Amino acid sequence: MIRGMTAPSFMDLALKTAKNAGKSGEVPIGCVIVRNYELIATAANRTLTDRDPTAHAEILAIRLAAESIGTERLVDCDLYVTLEPCTMCAAAISFARIRRLYYGAADPKGGAVESGVRFFASPTCHHAPEVYSAVGESEAATLLREFFKARR
Repeated sequence: MIRGMTAPSFMDLALKTAKNAGKSGEVPIGCVIVRNYELIATAANRTLTDRDPTAHAEILAIRLAAESIGTERLVDCDLYVTLEPCTMCAAAISFARIRRLYYGAADPKGGAVESGVRFFASPTCHHAPEVYSAVGESEAATLLREFFKARR
């Protein structure tokens, strides 16, 4: 576990995790979960590797964090992810009771926080975290753009 990191450092770690995912052929999205400035989980997309459409970075990191601290409620945890979460991931963040969400690039097509369905504003949402967008936005957006450009 890493102690004493700052918010930008946590997003830097998520970006590094995303880059590694991209190198292995996965969509370059990385996620870290922190509690009391201590890293408790890190994950990248593994949908292709695991042949699992739910293996998004946020879902995998939430699973690891819950296992690490021994509870499904991550009430005092913050999640850093390089791309605006989709509806599935926003719901998982809500159910896990994540305290704060920091994300890098907006996702106008698939995002569900400030784009699309705006899950946390829905009356059926049980818990809405504090949301901080555009953290490391430029690097996250460039990473995704270059990944998809190379595949076209």
